[in-house]
Amino acid sequence: MIRAIFNQKGGVGKTSITCNLASSFAKMGRKVLVIDLDPQSNSSQYLLGAGFNTINRSIAHFFADVLSLKIFKDSLREIMQVTPFPYLFLIPASRELSELQQKLETRYKVGKLSQALRDLEKMEAFDEILIDTPPNLNFFSMSALIGADSVLVPFDCDAFSVKAIHQVLNIVDDVSDDHNANLRVEGVIINQFQSQAKLPRELVDSLTQQGLPILAPYLSYSIAMKESHERGRPLVYIHPKHKLSLEFQNLANNLC
Repeated sequence: MIRAIFNQKGGVGKTSITCNLASSFAKMGRKVLVIDLDPQSNSSQYLLGAGFNTINRSIAHFFADVLSLKIFKDSLREIMQVTPFPYLFLIPASRELSELQQKLETRYKVGKLSQALRDLEKMEAFDEILIDTPPNLNFFSMSALIGADSVLVPFDCDAFSVKAIHQVLNIVDDVSDDHNANLRVEGVIINQFQSQAKLPRELVDSLTQQGLPILAPYLSYSIAMKESHERGRPLVYIHPKHKLSLEFQNLANNLC
């Protein structure tokens, strides 16, 4: 299963969700790949820690090969990194993506990632592939949507996020019509949920009443996630019995 984690609104927890959900799948013994398509490379730094500074190839090299017509079946496998965590692999991002974006757009290369993903999925027998996308609709997020089976939409219990979710639904419909007929929104992941606060409950109730696929369990707000980011190690490995870690593990189990 190839899933894109996508929302145009920034600060909704895409990286935290991608890496901790991937880690939860890996802890279940599933072979998992995270693909970082965000030039900020937050997922790459989160999963590799200090090791991020030693890598010399990234997803940018794949797209550079696309431009030079040197792409071949093993292109993604050659840049895949082993993380410190069993069963969890990474194709890292780099800031070079920003430099390539305009050239890729003008050369109409937005569909090239899709076939490479399918080839890699078969060759490496991955159970789960999660794509961390940039917080806007650009060449790289479109490439992810065209290559994905489904979309997971993070929702951070903010009033502005409701509008953002409907924008995502419209984008997914457009991509499904024009490029990827099987693409669907698999579910909305409620993030940073505070059950004692009135506004988050009202917002989630509103989404439910609109018939949106809300995934369970909701992910609680916790300062422990900041500690996890600072240590460059997913929360489910630092504090596996923490409430939020257990929520991630339950979410992963529900998605299998």
